[in-house]
Amino acid sequence: MLARAPQQTIINFHGIGEPARTLEPGEAPFWLGAEQFGQVLDQIAAHPDRARFAITFDDSNISDLAIAVPELAKRGMTACFFVLTGRIGSPGSLDRSHIREMAAAGMGIGSHGIDHRDLSRLGGRDLRAELAASRAILEDVVQAKVETFSIPFGRYNAGVLAAIRRAGYGAAYTSDGGTARDSDFLRPRRSLRCDMDDAEFSAILSGQSSAAKRLRRLIGMSLKRLA
Repeated sequence: MLARAPQQTIINFHGIGEPARTLEPGEAPFWLGAEQFGQVLDQIAAHPDRARFAITFDDSNISDLAIAVPELAKRGMTACFFVLTGRIGSPGSLDRSHIREMAAAGMGIGSHGIDHRDLSRLGGRDLRAELAASRAILEDVVQAKVETFSIPFGRYNAGVLAAIRRAGYGAAYTSDGGTARDSDFLRPRRSLRCDMDDAEFSAILSGQSSAAKRLRRLIGMSLKRLA
């Protein structure tokens, strides 16, 4: 019998350092200072089971290339960067050459849609565009298959998941917390905030979670998939 792939804690970042664009409402807490970001990476790098962690970034901020990639490379780490194709080349965001440079450095490139819209409120042509058109743009940029999608705001339902599959993606990343395997289609993540204290982050690294929290998480994910 083949052994199952190990469970991973997927840690998600957004922006690092000072924002170079106008932030959306409620976005600021998800920007970490450069020093704080480095400390987080150091803790992951020093963890005795470092392979148990995966790292992702949403929103395609210029800090992905300017700060995140060099800091990851320093520690021999990689990450998957989810790009909003509607922001490519806009102030404070990655352009096509940046994305190619990151891919050449061994970083994964995935789609975050076009315009950072709540997919659970879309249907038909708009939903297909966010999924299929964004993928086509990124595949043209990196000249390789793009197989992963990060769901904006972590909001989804059964229709959104079905549409992601139909668009040809092999994995959908959420913000539900918990752990996932490389073989899973639905991959929950933990998004870090600048106001998290040491105890909260230590709990994430240790994988500690109360039975009540795990149950609430599983119920929440199940309800989304059935909606």
